[in-house]
Amino acid sequence: MATQQERDEILKNADVAGIGSHCEIDTCKRLDFLPFICESCKGTFCLDHRTETSHSCKKAGSWLSSLRPTPSPATSTQKHPQSLLAAPCAATKCKTVINTPQHPGVSCPTCRKQYCLAHRLQDSHDCKPPPAPAATLAQEKAKDALQRFKASWAAKKSNSGTGTGGGGSGGSGIFSGLRKPGGNSSVVAVMKMKKEAKGDEKVPPEKRVYLYVEAEARTTTAKIPKGTFWYSKDWSVGRVLDLAAKSLQVTNLNNQGDNDEKRLRIFHVEGGRVVNFGEKVGDIAVNGNTFVLIRGLQMPDLLE
Repeated sequence: MATQQERDEILKNADVAGIGSHCEIDTCKRLDFLPFICESCKGTFCLDHRTETSHSCKKAGSWLSSLRPTPSPATSTQKHPQSLLAAPCAATKCKTVINTPQHPGVSCPTCRKQYCLAHRLQDSHDCKPPPAPAATLAQEKAKDALQRFKASWAAKKSNSGTGTGGGGSGGSGIFSGLRKPGGNSSVVAVMKMKKEAKGDEKVPPEKRVYLYVEAEARTTTAKIPKGTFWYSKDWSVGRVLDLAAKSLQVTNLNNQGDNDEKRLRIFHVEGGRVVNFGEKVGDIAVNGNTFVLIRGLQMPDLLE
């Protein structure tokens, strides 16, 4: 093992110039003990000329390119997938594909179509409101029929005076054949109803509600057009409708589908509305009230 004196002698006779390297710039040639090697041209430079710009590298950027992965032929020819919402502009003769990063789509609130930015305004495309759906037209038609139905009953009430009712048809309303509602809630009329009414004998007398039930002539076909019946106050309107349809021999298709045009509904004359199937009869009707079976109303918009 060399002594300290021997190590000092070695350092004294060593070539210091062999420790570092000279900068390759002709105008510099500085001896740098920690030289820099350019990754692009592999030249040796000092601290001041270590960057590609400072030594005017002839292969500038080549080291960075070597770090990028080389795309495979399959990857280079593959097209970038478009957005699933991409679609052509709705304007006539416009070929712009919208709902993309380059061309966002704009929805028109009137015609409910999507356009490019150039045709987004109403005066720049053929803007027309879409036609109303068939269901909406049917609901409007049903609403109009129900309003006329209410007006007809209101006219019959005003023309009937204070008679006891319960008799034959009459009046000039559009729904002919329906009984004129009169003073049916009077004591005499109710007593007469109790004698004529039919119903389930199992219903206790204190739980009974006595009602006139009729079938609307234009929308239903009944072998027995009207009658007087009692029902339990705790029964639902749906149950009463099934029993009333059976008593009047009206075809009931309510349990065979969801087609509102074929469904039977109950119009409560005194309440002036179509009642819901889930309501209890005792909560909406009293003795002497009238239920009318009517078909073809679109629900639930007409439930009031």
